[in-house]
Amino acid sequence: KNRFGPEYIEALLEDCPDCTEVIRTHDPADSLQAPGAFSNAVSHMMDKLPVPAMEGSNSWVLAPSKTQSGGVILANDPHIGFAQPSVWYEAHLVSPGYERYGYHLAGIPFPMLAHNRYNAYGLTMFENDDIDFYREEVDPEKPGKYKRPQGWKSYETVERSIVVKGEEPVEFSFRRTDLGPVVNDVISGLSGENPISMSWVYTEGPNEVLQALYEIGHARGLEVFAKAVEKIHAPGLNVMYGDAEGSIAWWAAARLNRVPFDNNPKAINPPWGYVYSANNQPDSTDAGFVPGYYLPENRARRITELLDQQDSWDREAVMKMMLDVTSPVNTEIITSLASSVDVEVLSEGHLECLDRINGWDGSYELNSREALLYHRWIYQLFRAVFEDELGSEGLQALMNTHLFKRLIARLIEHPEWVWWDDIRTKDHKETHVELINNSFKEALNSMQRDFGRNANTWTWERAHTLEFKHPIGEINWLRSLFNVGPFPVHGTREVINNLSFPYDSTGYYKVSSGPSTRRVIDFSDIENSMSILPTGQSGNPFSPHYDDQAEMYINGEFRKMMMNEEEIQTQASGHLRFEPEMDR
Repeated sequence: KNRFGPEYIEALLEDCPDCTEVIRTHDPADSLQAPGAFSNAVSHMMDKLPVPAMEGSNSWVLAPSKTQSGGVILANDPHIGFAQPSVWYEAHLVSPGYERYGYHLAGIPFPMLAHNRYNAYGLTMFENDDIDFYREEVDPEKPGKYKRPQGWKSYETVERSIVVKGEEPVEFSFRRTDLGPVVNDVISGLSGENPISMSWVYTEGPNEVLQALYEIGHARGLEVFAKAVEKIHAPGLNVMYGDAEGSIAWWAAARLNRVPFDNNPKAINPPWGYVYSANNQPDSTDAGFVPGYYLPENRARRITELLDQQDSWDREAVMKMMLDVTSPVNTEIITSLASSVDVEVLSEGHLECLDRINGWDGSYELNSREALLYHRWIYQLFRAVFEDELGSEGLQALMNTHLFKRLIARLIEHPEWVWWDDIRTKDHKETHVELINNSFKEALNSMQRDFGRNANTWTWERAHTLEFKHPIGEINWLRSLFNVGPFPVHGTREVINNLSFPYDSTGYYKVSSGPSTRRVIDFSDIENSMSILPTGQSGNPFSPHYDDQAEMYINGEFRKMMMNEEEIQTQASGHLRFEPEMDR
């Protein structure tokens, strides 16, 4: 905006909740509701996070009216950055008065995803906007003060010390305003800028997230469970619920605009028979639409399209649906793009590729040629449209955001956007037709350079691969010992089997995030609920359980979550039993 004016930024940030697939809300008590430098610094900081990032997730819960057995079925696959060892530690905990089969994160003593014989729950990221940045006005006569309507206020200085084993503690300090910390003090490269305060809901008021997880894990009954969910204030989570009594529910758990939790988006036992979340925009409530960084509608449209087709779902059909790799949105994008291609200037080989992708069903199977061409075309198109204004670094920062995923379809729909013109050509104003044609030919040329002249060999499996990386595996000669893979893998960004990757100039799509576990809980046969981990349960590379689930995961297989003690003792290859020491 500062460089080019408001027209550029307004196109990117156009907000249209009515133009996308929204999560329907339903409250039994109500009627159905209807709905620069700083960014680059943050982008680089996120790239260096030492823990896998929460990227997305799918979940849906089917009511008895939608299942063949008449029992609730819950499906959940949280999308998290892949890592080795796996993100989750799977454990079945039983003690007097407590039982949960759950998935745990290091440092959190309660399962984040779990079930027992009474209820089950899963999570996806809500993606609501709960953070704001404010540029402060500094007192020119007293730089230690910042401006408020009531007058000038003094910064608070906060001292911190991080203890490091075997070394001196790391000492640092930062300034704080009444809104929150001044981020210039902790983000390199911003020290000379005007002070920027960060206000984040997570740091406001008491933090009861651990208490919420404890109560969720011990809750029996929908109402008790809902009271526990209310304690989650940030980060925003979609909490999915199903139980043996036939109830299903979804709550958007977050503190929203300081309004009561009852005003949050939710659906409890809706008449259409299911609840779901794919990190997409929730429908409006009495408080209006909730602003956020939602994912595009691709997965949401496919989930609702499939769920609406039948009322006789069973466990096997749900497991198959979790592996779906078809995008209804990408075929629409291709139809729009292809209609703008000037066929008169294409060679016979190029025409054949255009005809083929124009008849594409949007599926990302390993042998798909259209899948590879789609992503090469989109990358070249975005490079042609945005790189002249943003530069290569700015373009990469844009492509690393959820905004980029939402922009793909909208860009094609708006040939009038100022972004289409290349500002580097002063004597010529480019049109969307020119850039679409040029990017199509460049995409085909890049595939020919990388994979040869025979278009039959341009298959998705040659470019889309998954390697589970261990930090020590970054050392090349230790890679084969610590890393698992690489594997050619079907799926892509924003299909139900969401195996995502960053776009870059290489044209190879190395998967960085995806389903961190796949779980299907069937209350008609709770003993045969199914799940899978991406690699294995053990973090020890010399253990047979370090990677014994990897090929199953890649092949879309599941394995049983055993809860019956007799079966566990019969089938387990080994076990540890802990007993309290008795008083002598």
